[in-house]
Amino acid sequence: MLLSALALPAAQPAGTAILATDAETRWVPFDLTPGNQLRFTMAIDGRPATAILDTGVSYSVLSRRFATAAAMPVRPGGSATAIGGLVDIGWASTRTVTLGGVTRRGGGLTVATLPALATGSAKAVDLLVGRDLTGAYALDIDYANRRFRLLPSGRMPFNGRTAPLAISRDRLVYVSEVTLGAARLRPMVVDTGDGSSITVTSGGWKAAGLTTTPTTTAISFGLAGAVTSTIGIVPALTLGQLTARSVEVRVEPAGGFSESIEVAGRIGSGFLQNYRVLLDPTAGRMVLSPGPTADQPPVRSTSGLLVGVDTDRLRILHVMRGGPAAAAGWKEGETVCTIDGQPIPANYGSSSLATWSAGAPGRVVTLGLCDGTQRRLTLRRFY
Repeated sequence: MLLSALALPAAQPAGTAILATDAETRWVPFDLTPGNQLRFTMAIDGRPATAILDTGVSYSVLSRRFATAAAMPVRPGGSATAIGGLVDIGWASTRTVTLGGVTRRGGGLTVATLPALATGSAKAVDLLVGRDLTGAYALDIDYANRRFRLLPSGRMPFNGRTAPLAISRDRLVYVSEVTLGAARLRPMVVDTGDGSSITVTSGGWKAAGLTTTPTTTAISFGLAGAVTSTIGIVPALTLGQLTARSVEVRVEPAGGFSESIEVAGRIGSGFLQNYRVLLDPTAGRMVLSPGPTADQPPVRSTSGLLVGVDTDRLRILHVMRGGPAAAAGWKEGETVCTIDGQPIPANYGSSSLATWSAGAPGRVVTLGLCDGTQRRLTLRRFY
């Protein structure tokens, strides 16, 4: 959920959407951003646009940069709640919006500034595709083969475990529920725009009673900025008929984003990507078929450093509580230009070099800072 539920500006036409008769063949290929969101290409008024599939958004959001480049008039629209705070929004009319087998004529898009940092990429995206474009259909996400499609509601293209799914009446986003420890948590936003696995409120975590779970801290980014949260790996949680094991859970601070929009938390792409997923709110169900990574332990930092890619260097975004980097005195904002003597490549996020931060405990990594100094960091398990 890069941006919270948005109200449709008053008196704005919704447009008319048509699903092609051959929609089953209209797969949309995607890749995963460094922030774990589904990124793909679609068309707005005939212009190609780079988009993120974000079921945590009620009305799709166009970037101001794209609107300016396309000479689309933008009318002021107030503000909306996002992870990190409030953002200013506007409204732009569109002629056509095409996504896979769906074409919408008329209507328009909410407009906001979409920073690259929210996806972890060096380049910002043009559009967040929300519930208004996908909610009337069955959304089939094939993570293993990096593709998705929109089908008529009621279709069951594969078998799997089912869980309840609806569109919330107030926020107009996809919602379900989970059982975590001793707590039944609902509503949980099903949020493909959130790269995390499972996120819960501080109250929900307390109700779950998982007091022996080791925890540390992490950082996440939304349209309005950064938020620090607590994370831990729980042995299991239940989602409908599915019991998932070894699940990373983020706990928001009191008064955090989920509390501000009155939900129990979020089920993000970091969790969903372990399955083939069908989201069909009209039929009242989510279907999950385990993929090859289901129930495997999540990647666990052994360095205690969370980094962002800044062209030819890594920037320290967060030093995790209790980790080896914190013990060694690392600070946010420091930059790294080499890892074990190797420069940071352009494809760092997908390269084998990027695995160092979650390497085997006991490994010693030599990090070359961009000021010419070097530091040795011994990796260890700390949560």
